[in-house]
Amino acid sequence: MRRFIRMTTRSSCLRATLFLLFTGLAAAELKTWDIPMGGNSYLTKSSAEPSGRGRRGGGNGNSSRLDNSDQVQSVFFRIDRPGELELSLKTKPPAGESKLRATIAGKTFDVDLKGGETTEVPLGKVTAKEAGYLRLDLQGLKKSGDAFAEIEAVTVKAPDTVALNYVKDNEGNRFYWGRRGPSVHLGYTLPKGDPVEWFYNEITVPEGSDPIGSYFMSNGFGEGYFGMQVNSDTERRILFSVWSPFTTDNPKEIPEDHKIALLKKGEGVHGGEFGGEGSGGQSYWNYPWKAGETCRFLNRVHPDGQGSTVYTAWFYLPGKKDWKLIASFKRPKTDKHLTGAHSFLENFSDRNGYLGRGALYGNQWACDVKGQWHEVTEARFTGDDIANRGFRMDRSGGSKGKEFFLRNGGFFEEPVKLNSTFKRDSTSAKKPTIDFKKLEGYEG
Repeated sequence: MRRFIRMTTRSSCLRATLFLLFTGLAAAELKTWDIPMGGNSYLTKSSAEPSGRGRRGGGNGNSSRLDNSDQVQSVFFRIDRPGELELSLKTKPPAGESKLRATIAGKTFDVDLKGGETTEVPLGKVTAKEAGYLRLDLQGLKKSGDAFAEIEAVTVKAPDTVALNYVKDNEGNRFYWGRRGPSVHLGYTLPKGDPVEWFYNEITVPEGSDPIGSYFMSNGFGEGYFGMQVNSDTERRILFSVWSPFTTDNPKEIPEDHKIALLKKGEGVHGGEFGGEGSGGQSYWNYPWKAGETCRFLNRVHPDGQGSTVYTAWFYLPGKKDWKLIASFKRPKTDKHLTGAHSFLENFSDRNGYLGRGALYGNQWACDVKGQWHEVTEARFTGDDIANRGFRMDRSGGSKGKEFFLRNGGFFEEPVKLNSTFKRDSTSAKKPTIDFKKLEGYEG
């Protein structure tokens, strides 16, 4: 009996030791992520501005301030598998006392804050039932001072087998670029042989996929781009730009012999310069293009025989059944035909980066210097720095029948592998029939 008691006691001690050992290991396997508000949050609700239109949240700084009870500050991050998460806020409460409400994955947490230094405020635990994006909504309930809180980050603790995607740092102004969302591109495979002089493309934007800040670029080339934008509730543009061969973000720094020259422009078209993302010549025409309708683009690139290259763009007007000249630019120190044909989809309004957008790109054709049309049915899907780093995973592209497609923003869970190549079905029956010599602004 004594031997049995000693064995039982020894077994209990062993079980207790193993329990402590395993629970200690489990605790050690937890990993912590601090998700900065500056690159991952948006003001998704406010009575000051219409829902989803032109509101600011997050910003380029390291924190977000909640001032009004009608504001909702939303933080987005992605988890790569199901799991239990432990959440807290890194916040600096304002003078006085306040109460915040946090909502995520169907659970609500109310927390009390008191003025003082930055502190970590526990929220609680939630279970992510599947891989994908989670949205944490923060809203002020009560306050005795000017604001409810100034929040620096959301802290997530989870098993180290889990991986999170979010905008991790502000190097190179990545908070701004990350909040804009990932830009995605289609690089078209042009025909081999004679140089390409003309490129034709069509874009159809599905209804509801055109929030403010969207740029649906149709006819890109090695030195510029041509497409359509959503600039406000009342303004839409057809935009055509050519970069200067002189590298700078400030057009005032471009030497005279490197400047883009505007040769001609269509009626009502604005001509000028641009900067910020390279510099050069820019033209745009205010035109109320509509989602759900197919828009057609044509551009020409050819050397002038004197050491420069001429770039010209036309947009098709369905009502007039004719092509409208947007502009023609001369780029110095360039002697070439069209190369680098591509399309892209981007958002240029960082406050609207949580809204989704998408477009269909179809019926691509290239015409060579001998006047022969070649159908373009292959494209490579790529992304920008934010996409390549995995800071944002809400990006997609590919082909659907006779069209390619691009999609970004909105924090959806259908990422497509970058650098994938896709082919669309042929549209040989829709080959363009264009008399180039009759185009407005055409020069032989």
